[in-house]
Amino acid sequence: MTTHTGHTEAIQASRVIGTSVYNTAGESIGSIEDVMLDKTSNGIMFAVIGFGGFLGIGEKYHAVPWSTLDYDTDKDGYVVPFSKEQLQAAPAYSIEELSGNDGRAARDASFDYYKVDPYW
Repeated sequence: MTTHTGHTEAIQASRVIGTSVYNTAGESIGSIEDVMLDKTSNGIMFAVIGFGGFLGIGEKYHAVPWSTLDYDTDKDGYVVPFSKEQLQAAPAYSIEELSGNDGRAARDASFDYYKVDPYW
């Protein structure tokens, strides 16, 4: 089965991690550092996107709802429908904070901020 853009539904996490992320203006905004899995629903809670740092220093991590990422073969990366300003103003976390409270706090804040209908 394929997605609305023609891509398959299944992908290895190892292929996702490290992939570049762009906004709709074509600007590179960072890369996928990790994905948080919801073990109880067997779904992906959110992608962890890192941007704003240099060589790992000062980098912010953002929880972005997985459903908002769309793979673009021309860019060889994911595109999110958010402006650079929206992404910069989004809730930011340390890696440890992203998994605190089973990731629910970051998930809920992310879905609320980006106005995405929850999957749960």
